[in-house]
Amino acid sequence: MSRLRGTSVIFDLDGTLVDSEPHYFEAGRQTLAAYGVTDFTWADHERYVGISTQETVADWKDRYGLPATVDELLAAKNRRYLELARSAPRAYPEMRAFVERLAAEGVPMAVASGSSPQAIEAVLTGTGLDAHLHTVVSADEVAHGKPAPDVFLEAARRLGAPPADCVVLEDAAPGAAAAHAAGMRCIAIPYVPAQADAPEFATAGLLLRGGQAEFTARAAYDWLTGAAGPS
Repeated sequence: MSRLRGTSVIFDLDGTLVDSEPHYFEAGRQTLAAYGVTDFTWADHERYVGISTQETVADWKDRYGLPATVDELLAAKNRRYLELARSAPRAYPEMRAFVERLAAEGVPMAVASGSSPQAIEAVLTGTGLDAHLHTVVSADEVAHGKPAPDVFLEAARRLGAPPADCVVLEDAAPGAAAAHAAGMRCIAIPYVPAQADAPEFATAGLLLRGGQAEFTARAAYDWLTGAAGPS
């Protein structure tokens, strides 16, 4: 019998399961450059880690005074991102090992992401993670993106799991806040280690301050089985 009976696991995608933030940065840099904004830096990009693509481009429109509509910006960024994502998506090896271990035990799993459904599908297919992760929720499908809890609550609904029985893996402060608001436990793996002291991460049950460099499938599994209690 699985030691995780009664537990469901929900993964953020970008920066948690896969190292896709460089692709998002490049897609954003190209999109903004097309509108004459040529000084968009990685540091600028970091402020949007964990925020949905739609909310990101809406902020760009205001911040940079862009003439395009939010829908036009969204389509442009998603088009560029998909070209990059389809070329070389890379799953974090320890995250892949963790997914495979949970799958072997029959643990219900889902992906809840701020990316578009097309981007999620491209990344999961390109990495082969789609073999284990069949339940997928995009922020495009709910009323509010992270830090609102909508995507995680919808993922739990689709899994048929009470929120209190769900554990979220997240790399960004808005995602950790969303997990907390959803009433779910959280394993936080900050994509930007310098942000590990953000108050949102303080709500996580397990905070790996070193990010992916510190994450191991074994440690996450051991914490999860301890947090889940005896079956």
